[in-house]
Amino acid sequence: MNGLLLVVAVLALLVAGVARAKGLSAPLLLTVVGLLASLLPGLDQVTLDPELVLFVVLPPLLYSAALDSSYLAIKDNLRPIGLLAVVLPLVTTVAVAWVAWLALPQLPFTAALVLGAVVAPPDAVSATAVGRRLGLPRRIMTLLGGESLLNDATALTAYKVALAVVVGTGASVLGGLEVFVVAAVVGVAVGLVAGFVVAAVRRRLSDPVLESAIGLVVPFLTYSAAEQVEGSGVLAVVVAGLYLGSRSSRAGFATRLQDDAVWKAADVILESFVFLLIGLQLRAVLDGLAGRSVASLVVASVVVLAAVVLVRLVWVFPATYLPRLLSARVRTREPAPPWRGVFVVAWAGMRGVVSLAAAFAIPLTVNDGSELPARAEILFLTFVVVVGTLLLHGLTLPWVIRRLGVRSDDEARADAVAEAAAQHEAGTAALARLEELVAVEEGPGAVRERAAGVLRTWTERRSNAAWERLGRTEEEVGESPTAAFRRLRQEMLTAEREVFIAHRDAGRIDDEVLRTVLHDLDLEEAMLARA
Repeated sequence: MNGLLLVVAVLALLVAGVARAKGLSAPLLLTVVGLLASLLPGLDQVTLDPELVLFVVLPPLLYSAALDSSYLAIKDNLRPIGLLAVVLPLVTTVAVAWVAWLALPQLPFTAALVLGAVVAPPDAVSATAVGRRLGLPRRIMTLLGGESLLNDATALTAYKVALAVVVGTGASVLGGLEVFVVAAVVGVAVGLVAGFVVAAVRRRLSDPVLESAIGLVVPFLTYSAAEQVEGSGVLAVVVAGLYLGSRSSRAGFATRLQDDAVWKAADVILESFVFLLIGLQLRAVLDGLAGRSVASLVVASVVVLAAVVLVRLVWVFPATYLPRLLSARVRTREPAPPWRGVFVVAWAGMRGVVSLAAAFAIPLTVNDGSELPARAEILFLTFVVVVGTLLLHGLTLPWVIRRLGVRSDDEARADAVAEAAAQHEAGTAALARLEELVAVEEGPGAVRERAAGVLRTWTERRSNAAWERLGRTEEEVGESPTAAFRRLRQEMLTAEREVFIAHRDAGRIDDEVLRTVLHDLDLEEAMLARA
């Protein structure tokens, strides 16, 4: 099985590479390829291990997303995020349970509640990936990102309570509420402690490699620690990530650059793996349906899929506009958003691997040893919802965003203006500090002044570049001075690299020397690419 998982990981990266090169939706393409590959000999034996997903894949994905999220933006949008991430999964659980119970008479209502909790949380990756690629406004991205960070905690807690009822360990509404509150409080506490301890440890280090290595184990340790003390591992990882992400600006530049590269690579590997893994579960799901009525399952799957989509649509619009109708304070603080953006949020309801992992984790028997009722049906319906929403929303969401014109063009220009103003002020502060140092430092005056002149020119060029990005296009006014500087310097860097490589090939310098100088040239080119 380990060898097969390695094959799956390699295949996933190849498919993801094709998707990125062609500008296609990677989650969608990976799922389709997985469905087709599940029919091949060998790959049909790859089954989803719930512990692999919940303890190995989910924590780093949530942690990485939390590191990139804005704590301030989430705090400013806490009410709508709470309605999406806490209330909506509970509403979805009950609504889907009721619909499934009506559609499949052999499905006990308690088992239907398990199904509802399993399919309640939207995927943490797909919608935000599409939105980022198509340039959705920041507030919509904050809502979708905040929801994806927190909704798993709500749904998985509801799933545990519903499952306890089914297997016979006993549970009640009041008991379920207590479990939810305890899991949330303990999870947040564990996340804060983990974030504080890790930040304190990393602050005392001056080794970027070691700091990044510590960061890699944080999500796993935090998740496990929270689960061990009956807390929400999801919330713990998210809180730790938000805490450490908010403090990353105080870290060293080498640590920030390295962390960014490490987590981007990890995200690509894990996201590609899980979406291909979703498609590969087709054979395992179908094998469990022997002896079941195909017609009733098809009807039930269509009904449940429709319920999952419609509940979100029906919920998001009232949850957006009713608070503004009922509260003058909300109306003052938060002007009503355009309906087009609200519809995009409502339509971004793709389900993912967490739902499948929860379904596969359902035990085969209850406490008295008898077979757990309708486990195969729950697994099949979950698979249909996951694949159905990935295909439905994955195929239509980009079209919906373009058709409704929900873009961040005005926001992007406002950001550019704010950046240019901040860059100008930062440049002024830097030049003032330079003049202070030149005035007090001892040394040969001519040499010091030449160095100061170079630094003044470099700082002014950086300030001018931010304003030039706001100007007209090169076709209208020709190449800007900053663009010419960037182009010429990049050509010079290429020439320098070729000389260093030639010296290494001729044996005049060692590979270690080559790596050192190439690293310096790469950093300068990275800075030029941003200018």
